[in-house]
Amino acid sequence: MKFDLIIVGGGLTGAALAVALRASRLSVALVDSAIPARGPVKAPGWDARIYAYTPASARFLQTLGIWDRLDHARLCAVERMQIHGDAGGRLDFAAPDGGFSELAWIGEADLLLCELWESLIRQHNVTVFAPASPAKLARSGEAMEVALENGPTLSASLVVGADGRDSWVRQSAAIPARVRAYGQRAIVANFRTSRPHGQTAHQWFREDGVLAWLPLPGERISLVWSAADETAAALMALADDDFCRCAASAGEGLLGDFALETPRAAFALRFMRVDSIVAPRIALAGDAAHAIHPLSGHGINLGFQDARALAELLAGAGAWQDIGEYGFLRRYARARAEEPFMLQYTTDGLARLFACRNPLAAKLRNAGLNFTARLPPLAKALARYAASGNI
Repeated sequence: MKFDLIIVGGGLTGAALAVALRASRLSVALVDSAIPARGPVKAPGWDARIYAYTPASARFLQTLGIWDRLDHARLCAVERMQIHGDAGGRLDFAAPDGGFSELAWIGEADLLLCELWESLIRQHNVTVFAPASPAKLARSGEAMEVALENGPTLSASLVVGADGRDSWVRQSAAIPARVRAYGQRAIVANFRTSRPHGQTAHQWFREDGVLAWLPLPGERISLVWSAADETAAALMALADDDFCRCAASAGEGLLGDFALETPRAAFALRFMRVDSIVAPRIALAGDAAHAIHPLSGHGINLGFQDARALAELLAGAGAWQDIGEYGFLRRYARARAEEPFMLQYTTDGLARLFACRNPLAAKLRNAGLNFTARLPPLAKALARYAASGNI
């Protein structure tokens, strides 16, 4: 079966790319191994997978006709952020400091994924193969072939890997990746709180890891606690009531008592960077192209900007152009070179700085937080970083 483009991975990045190509002349095959053919179904209650969507991502999703269709009663705008050091450091900033009406929107992954799939399954130029697992990737003349397990072989000028940090496309195309484990796991859960959060996000750089509270609608928050493997294992082993008390006290009791809204989950953290996000007839997007520490909250936003840049390039290609040609794809690589590089290494540097247990390092980093708080231009730069990933 022949297409212009095959997208492997129907998560947020891959689905957004497919929708962004809705008005193009390109025929698109979307392959996903886990999502049903009719699309994902919103689970009852709250999804534990919570993301912080930047204003830039919200604008991109608005151009796709998705943002305004979301149930905004299940989204919460972040107006302020408070960063707490591990030795008396403190930095506060607000959306207006960076010229924004909000720093981010906090929302559930499945809420957005369902809307994206609702759009793409109605698109005339998208054929969905799901659930279907790719089995073999091979070059055939001026095309790439993707053979599906117990299914047909698909052929296209270009294959996009939007299939996550363990990308099958990246590995099958032998694109090398530099991977470094942090020796940490991120624990995620949603809570009901006894005090209002005031649309404020909090982040603590603690001796046992990085703790973030992200505001959700009502008196709810999402917790992301990045801790060493041993500490994370101990936290996951706690009874629910004990874990609630531990999570509340770790944040200095600012929001009172906690009650679990969703079960806990944990995933290993690692840094991953590729030398190039493109190869002949291959392009990578989202976590397949760059994995970062979650302390900045910008991982999914990098994926959306990948999808935006790649869609603009592909949709603008002339009928005579070969969209899988390496020179053509290099334009996408150049467009996405700076932002992921800066964000990956800034985030990695912060994670390493606050993981260092040297007393002198602790004094310096906390002094740095307090120094930044006294300099409005630096505080404004931090607000812009929180809202966009750029200074």
